[in-house]
Amino acid sequence: GQHYTDTEFRSAGVEPQFEEGIRVTDAKTLGIARKLFLEENLKLINRLDELGVATRSISGAFIADYLDKEKWQYVGKITKVNKDAIEKSIEAGYIPVLTSMAESEDGHLLNVNADVAAAELARALEPLKVVYLSEKGGLYDGDGEKISAINLDAEYDHLMSQPWVRYGTRLKIKETKTLLDTLPRSSSVAIIHPSDLQKELFTDSGAGTLIRRGDKIQRVSSVNEIADLSKFKATLARDRQGLDAEATVERFVDHLKEKNFNAYYDDGMQCLAVVLPANEERPIATLATLNITKAGWLSNVAENVFAAVKKDHSSLVWTVSEEDENLTWFFEKADGTFNKNGNVLFYYGCDLRSEALIPIYEEFKAHGRAMFGDNLESRLRDAAKTTSETLNASQSRI
Repeated sequence: GQHYTDTEFRSAGVEPQFEEGIRVTDAKTLGIARKLFLEENLKLINRLDELGVATRSISGAFIADYLDKEKWQYVGKITKVNKDAIEKSIEAGYIPVLTSMAESEDGHLLNVNADVAAAELARALEPLKVVYLSEKGGLYDGDGEKISAINLDAEYDHLMSQPWVRYGTRLKIKETKTLLDTLPRSSSVAIIHPSDLQKELFTDSGAGTLIRRGDKIQRVSSVNEIADLSKFKATLARDRQGLDAEATVERFVDHLKEKNFNAYYDDGMQCLAVVLPANEERPIATLATLNITKAGWLSNVAENVFAAVKKDHSSLVWTVSEEDENLTWFFEKADGTFNKNGNVLFYYGCDLRSEALIPIYEEFKAHGRAMFGDNLESRLRDAAKTTSETLNASQSRI
């Protein structure tokens, strides 16, 4: 870390100097830095070897020009990454170990920022995930709480306007966005504590702060604002059972034309939510439908959409079958629940004894999920029931 490096410099009689936040690297500083990097690399390689991990120390991976020789002396700006040695090392089953030292075209060693070196390496290799190890173990918000995930497309502008996003946090978010904008959308950056590396790499839960581009969430409040209405209808009908599903969706969309509603979805419509705002009849907003593909669950689009819903609606109620495979996720989003005949009523933003919630609870006890007449699932169940009764009647006549 920088603190350790500064201590070593002072021990050698070199007082660290910075210009515009960048370390001025004269010949003596460069010599000390090179010695420290080689020592730390050797420690890492030896420790990995003790654990049975095959490694290779790679040099000459970064080519750089002087950033500004008069101002920063031997500080470089990376212009090229020689990835052949790195890729061949990986193909042979070795973990490549590099330092943040670069070489100029004329053979001089140049010091480069470690985060910048990692970013340039990522641009060259286009990995699925970039992992930064940090003693803090992630990024923290204004309340000192660790941020578990950041979806840049949806949150970047809002984050950068927050007073607590400054100094290192601001720089890290900005640099990460610059990096991810040049990588495939599937790539992500994780900032974790070194002790969490195994958890990050080999489990689904991960650790620290995960940053991805994510998906920008569209929000519409009228059917006319939906750019691709056919796709919208197809998404509502997706994975719905019943012969009358498409017709029921058509009637539901016609119903929305006469209603106040908010629809939230990503560009690919992997997740689509329709919310009916609070009104005099029902003083709490209602989630009329939520359709999420498997890819939507895995890529965190569901989190983005629900965050957008929660931003607009301070309180919300919705129902889910107890058999839903993602029931745990809904419990995490709710402040409270009620169970009745295999169905669960979820709510957030209101107290159990809230005057607004009591009539909804009573209605749920009396009618279950059928309480939401404007709910697409209720309409589909009614349509399926009608179809079933019609078929049974026809079979009886036969």
